Amino acid sequence: MNPFIRSYQPSSLAEIRGQEKAVKELRAIGKQPLLLYGPSGCGKTCSVYALGNEKGWEVIEINASDVRSKAAIEERIGPALHQQSLFATQKIVLIDEVDSLSGNKDRGGVSAIVQVMKGSPFPVILTANNPWDPKYSSLRSKCRLVEFNELSHEAILVILRRICEKEAIVYDESSLSSIAHRSGGDCRAAINDLQSLAAGKRLMKEDLDALSYRNKIESMPKALVKVFKTTDADIALHAFDDIEEDPDKAMLWIEENLPKEYTKPKDLAAAFRFLSQADIFRRRIRRWQHWRFLIYVNALMTAGVAVAKKNKYKSFVQYKQTTRILKIWKANMQYMKRKAIAGKVARKTHCSTRVAIQSTIPYLEIIFKKDKKEGEKISKDLGLQEEEVKWLEK
Repeated sequence: MNPFIRSYQPSSLAEIRGQEKAVKELRAIGKQPLLLYGPSGCGKTCSVYALGNEKGWEVIEINASDVRSKAAIEERIGPALHQQSLFATQKIVLIDEVDSLSGNKDRGGVSAIVQVMKGSPFPVILTANNPWDPKYSSLRSKCRLVEFNELSHEAILVILRRICEKEAIVYDESSLSSIAHRSGGDCRAAINDLQSLAAGKRLMKEDLDALSYRNKIESMPKALVKVFKTTDADIALHAFDDIEEDPDKAMLWIEENLPKEYTKPKDLAAAFRFLSQADIFRRRIRRWQHWRFLIYVNALMTAGVAVAKKNKYKSFVQYKQTTRILKIWKANMQYMKRKAIAGKVARKTHCSTRVAIQSTIPYLEIIFKKDKKEGEKISKDLGLQEEEVKWLEK
């Protein structure tokens, strides 16, 4: 059986759900390279293939993680950008996951991509989760940025319904809705879950129990049971032994669900005291690089939280994925945009980026909101991109 994510890949931009603004910008593709960015599973890559199919253009895909050195980029991406298409009159060169270029072994990778893109006779599209890291500033300056939003539960549900109808899968609405919710905005993950559950052409509420949950999301509720539903420190201590999540995200899961489980104020206060101590340890470990003390972080956020209550709570609580991870990601994106703008100000005014953030950015925000004409002049002088101007105007 073919994977549903292949069989039901959008064949045109009209089939892309929840990304109307991004689709409009894709249709207006010109000579300037596009940099599509947004969270995983929101439709960046499949939109490029939909665009190619709609226009009858060949799509040449190169994953940046496979060509991480300068030499490999020049050898693989260079010819792709300048050789004629074998199968169509026109082609799109897709450079996927450019933010996978990080670390010492990728040094020179970004500048090499910028260099080989120059003078390409074909449209170039790049994708990234977060393009606002300073190391990608030269790439951003050469591209038009196109933002893809996290897909809503409703948009994913529409896609799942369509697949069920095409595959003649009998389903109940609540089960399908549950899969959409659990995906966390990742449409690709939702489609994969649907296929794993509906092999028998049937999807009902009881079938959800058979879902092989992805470790990063679905094993966490089981681990939380070992922490929240026991007063035995030893059981709680080993709750995360088989979980792939890092301690930071595990702590966010506990923080999110703790107030739902511990309804007595004294228990809740004691549990949060242990959790805050774990956070203090974690931050000091990072600062001083004393990683051997991580054992205390785990003990405080598991055994500590478990014994903070006097008695077990018998009520059922449906543990949910923390919403803070997405909020942190969005906050980081905003911070990176501000830093990118400050870097351009710093180069023009001969100061540090930090000084520009503190002394100049607040005034620029006021100017861009109050005086559009003056904002346009400053934007031109600094070489700001459309996304950076929008950030200052918010």
